[in-house]
Amino acid sequence: MAEIERWLIAGLGNPGPQYAGNRHNVGFMVVDSLCESDDSLEWKSSSRFQGELAIGTLSRRPVVLVKPQTYMNLSGRTVGPLAHFYRVPAERVIVVHDEVDLPLGRMKIKQGGGDAGHNGLRSVTESLGSDYIRVRFGVGRPQYGEVADYVLKDFHQDEHELRDKEVARAAKAARLIMSRGVKEAANRFNRAPKEPKPKKDEAKAEPAAAAAAETPAVADKSE
Repeated sequence: MAEIERWLIAGLGNPGPQYAGNRHNVGFMVVDSLCESDDSLEWKSSSRFQGELAIGTLSRRPVVLVKPQTYMNLSGRTVGPLAHFYRVPAERVIVVHDEVDLPLGRMKIKQGGGDAGHNGLRSVTESLGSDYIRVRFGVGRPQYGEVADYVLKDFHQDEHELRDKEVARAAKAARLIMSRGVKEAANRFNRAPKEPKPKKDEAKAEPAAAAAAETPAVADKSE
């Protein structure tokens, strides 16, 4: 019986509690979600690979999750050696990272390509080549100010619910890539998520409320 091929999923970010909620750290958030989803996975520190590793199974496949502790710009110093050690080719390496060219609530899955100015991706490409799979997690661009400052800030309070939904969606996307491949995952997750349909009672209430608002008030003639 052939051995099931191992996958490597790297979430990019910066180590330390001061960065934990930053837009730049959505990669860490996604692999944390994956780690919590399976009892076989538990974070352990590795000085050899300069990262936090969780080794076990996801979707019945051997997997290594990693959060590089090198800081974002040197992520390749962890991802490249780890992939080589576990003999995981770039085609089975998934890198989850923040993407300022997509708004929060959108993601794009692709294999290969450039780094689009993302220093974490540039470092990974230098160590691994460019054929790895990317899960591009939208965090949006600032209306004003520098992008570098913007991604090192936390999400606004009113964005937390959508952020958490996208973290869960990105984790599902990584699982689907492993089980069904990049093409099927991209077809499913690259489109905008559907808005939830209103409940029947809510749908009936909205037109009624609108009609009541449009009904002119009757003048009081008691005087």
